Amino acid sequence: MQKVILDLYKTAYRIRAVEKEISRRYSEEKMRCPVHLSIGQEAVSAAFSLVAKKKDFTVSTHRGHAHYLAKGGSLKKMIAEIYGKETGCSKGKGGSMHLIDTSCNFMGTSAIVANSIPTGVGLGFSSKFEKKNKISYIFLGDAATEEGVFYESINFSIIKNLPVIFICENNLYSVYSNLSVRQPKSRKIYKMCNSLGINSTVCDGNDFLKSYRALKKASDFVIKKKRPFFIEFKTYRYLEHCGPNYDNHLTYRSQKEYDFWKKKDPIESFKKKLSKKQLLMIQKFEKKVTEEIYQAFLFAEKSKFPKKSLAFKNVYA
Repeated sequence: MQKVILDLYKTAYRIRAVEKEISRRYSEEKMRCPVHLSIGQEAVSAAFSLVAKKKDFTVSTHRGHAHYLAKGGSLKKMIAEIYGKETGCSKGKGGSMHLIDTSCNFMGTSAIVANSIPTGVGLGFSSKFEKKNKISYIFLGDAATEEGVFYESINFSIIKNLPVIFICENNLYSVYSNLSVRQPKSRKIYKMCNSLGINSTVCDGNDFLKSYRALKKASDFVIKKKRPFFIEFKTYRYLEHCGPNYDNHLTYRSQKEYDFWKKKDPIESFKKKLSKKQLLMIQKFEKKVTEEIYQAFLFAEKSKFPKKSLAFKNVYA
């Protein structure tokens, strides 16, 4: 368990360090695409990194940096993609919201809310059809549960008994709209999904170990029962919906609410539980991460932009 604890922290720290550097450098205007950062939500991705196997499929959302890195996606290629370079994971044509790395079966993210959900269900269907014994992990936000395709996908996965795990990161907001003004206050997302016929649960998405155990339990269930599973993780983003800055001045959320969630910061809370020996080990790791991030940005800056002649290659519409 000690190794699990350290690995959870390391993955979360690396993800946050990468996104903090994206935030810091964004004003240089070398990243000419929107970025949706998940600072504050790292515990779920860290847990996922220890549960998902390389052979498993994963799809994600516009806020997908953490999921991409947690699945084993190349950091250098991700940063190069955000810089729009030909060495990027999508050859510089997708930007932050369209990441893919088939070498680790991270099968893509999408800028359209709920758009990747049916893709993930389709990957689950292919796994069952080919008897590959792979799980398809589908990341989504709370707003995706308000789209018709979400219900169609849940229904299909139940009918076909697909090896799919729906990971809902409920950070309370769809852009600037709180969940309370979008859905009935009495409705619980995981209970609603359970009523549809899919096994569902809810978890504190800011707690590393609880998130890990919830995902491990879901994974074991899907493999053993050959049925889909839905998990709602309650968490919170610290920065603006889209961009590198804080936006509390817009008053769509209160300072009191923000402070409440900051006290539940997954990384800082977890760090307090580590021993002196573990903290020393972490300090060495953090230095390595700093260098890795520096090299990734250097790689991106030195890489070339795609040739104009290739603008429409591998582009489908």
